[in-house]
Amino acid sequence: MPGARAAQRYRGGNEKSTDVISAWEGDSISITCPMNGSQNQVGMYLRNIRQNLNMIYFPKDKSQKVVCNFENRTKCSKEGETLRITLHRLRQSDSQIYLCSEIVKINGFPKELYGKTTIVLVKANSSRTVEQSPLYANPERGQSVNITCVCSSQAEKFYLLRAPMQPDQVLSVSKLNMAEVSPAFKNRLQYSREGNRAVVTLEKLQEGDSDNYICAEEVMGSPLLSAHGTMVLVKGEQVCEKSSWDQYALVGVVALLFCALVCCTLYRVDVKKYFQKKNPNVVYEDMSYSSRRSTLVRNNNYS
Repeated sequence: MPGARAAQRYRGGNEKSTDVISAWEGDSISITCPMNGSQNQVGMYLRNIRQNLNMIYFPKDKSQKVVCNFENRTKCSKEGETLRITLHRLRQSDSQIYLCSEIVKINGFPKELYGKTTIVLVKANSSRTVEQSPLYANPERGQSVNITCVCSSQAEKFYLLRAPMQPDQVLSVSKLNMAEVSPAFKNRLQYSREGNRAVVTLEKLQEGDSDNYICAEEVMGSPLLSAHGTMVLVKGEQVCEKSSWDQYALVGVVALLFCALVCCTLYRVDVKKYFQKKNPNVVYEDMSYSSRRSTLVRNNNYS
């Protein structure tokens, strides 16, 4: 029972996700593998799934040697609970599917725990066996986009991947038409195929769907082959920005009208006060004149 609980704990602590990295030949990339940091940890493998080959072995014990099958083109470093593997001078043969595999000891026996998957696509100008269209799409929010991919007849598996904004595996279809769709596009993706031509429809697009979508194929005995991709930019962000400016303009007009109303009110109040000040002066002058006149009359009577 303790061993079973430990196995469940390790399995739950592993991060099982998919990263997609798209780069050009000669570039450098970094692949990260989360590690649980347990004292029962033995080491971490980076495995090439398609060739069933361990490319990197990074032991927990620093006295052990790091095993590398990338011909001295890598640099491994541990950053907290994450193993970072930097691969330099990319080749098209590096286009593979890599798996982070952690070795731990449970009840004295080694156990392999599978973690994150990373799909690496190395694009080369000399080889473009996968055709894709369109190169660019700018739909409105809520609309759909059709992406057409033409693969080779030897393709064992077809992929639609997205990178670099939100790296993910959108769709994978095997030669037996067994399809897997990303949860992000569940009930929002349609797929059809006729011969070597596949059409993927992404529906009800939102601002967060803006990304580069890449068609790729898996051919037995060769690296993953991919097209350059379709850049999808949903217009919803621009609409929001325009509506914000409209709101600012409306607030500005209301403020100007309010200022004009206040100025007009103050002006009318000042004019009214001006006339109220003039009337007492006129009455005072008339009363003073009447007083002087009555005085003069009395003087004449005494004389």
